[in-house]
Amino acid sequence: MNANSAPPTSPDAADPGRVVLLTTSHRVAPGLLSWPAWQALHAADRVLCSDGAHPQLPYLREAGLAVEEAAPAAEELVDACAGGRTVVVVATGEGEPALTDGLARLAGSGRVRMPALELLPGSYDLPGARVLDLVQVMDRIRAACPWSSLQTHQGLAKYGIEEAYELVEAIEEGDRDELREELGDVLLQVVFHSRIAEEHPEAPFSLDDVAGGIVAKLIHRHPHVFGDATATTPEEVKEHWLRTKAEEKRRTSVTEGIPLGQPGLALAAKLASRVRTAGLDVPLPRGEGIGYDLLTLAVRAEAEGVDPEAALRAAARAYRDAVRAAEGAGEGSGE
Repeated sequence: MNANSAPPTSPDAADPGRVVLLTTSHRVAPGLLSWPAWQALHAADRVLCSDGAHPQLPYLREAGLAVEEAAPAAEELVDACAGGRTVVVVATGEGEPALTDGLARLAGSGRVRMPALELLPGSYDLPGARVLDLVQVMDRIRAACPWSSLQTHQGLAKYGIEEAYELVEAIEEGDRDELREELGDVLLQVVFHSRIAEEHPEAPFSLDDVAGGIVAKLIHRHPHVFGDATATTPEEVKEHWLRTKAEEKRRTSVTEGIPLGQPGLALAAKLASRVRTAGLDVPLPRGEGIGYDLLTLAVRAEAEGVDPEAALRAAARAYRDAVRAAEGAGEGSGE
């Protein structure tokens, strides 16, 4: 022993010790623990885990930790900590509620001196981690549900359109709860189609491929964020977007890529937007009838920065309310 070093201290029998409840996220790869978690594990006198199949156990043992498969009662855990010892409990997915409830009851009894209880998150969910749960649920539904297992892209197409309309309605109504629910329904369509796409015999792709594609697209179309380009106004951002999009698509006409199956007013406005952005001077086709009148109105709305579909829906909603008011007045008058 070095002459200047202090003698080792003996455990204090009166010290009630410490319990560390180590929680981990099943959405993070096992073994990826925080540095405080690894420090607590290596410094512990004992490491306990009630679940012998816990995904962390192989990695903890690989790191040289002796993990005991045990589920002590609250009194037993208090005894294990006596004398200043530290016991780390690797929590199961439920967080060991029976153990923590037992410790709380024991502390409330006032019969024993309780060890310090520390809740230590060993890993955290990253933003978007719950999407992993959705993928797992979708996998199980696809395999076990008689209806879902038979669905195809073609069969689900109509639901994608319906969910998109319901999302727009929630946005226009300003209902936050409805908005959250409808966003979930739209997300389900993306995950469902991606899951079906995995089974294609010749050109399969997964949700990761879908996400990877849109990530690459967003980065490429935002050189002012991820590159050396500069943009200080929304107009400059749109210019970057259109230029990079044109480079990607290499279209021979500004009308390419516009889905003709969309609602008529939206289709007319999209065509007008492409023509105006390209700086083309294309007169509207002449003709008689409501269709040409609507085309003229849609082009005018686009030029004024108005979404003709949204404007018509707002007017239709007002008309609906007027109808309901008239119906209510009729009932009140006894008609």
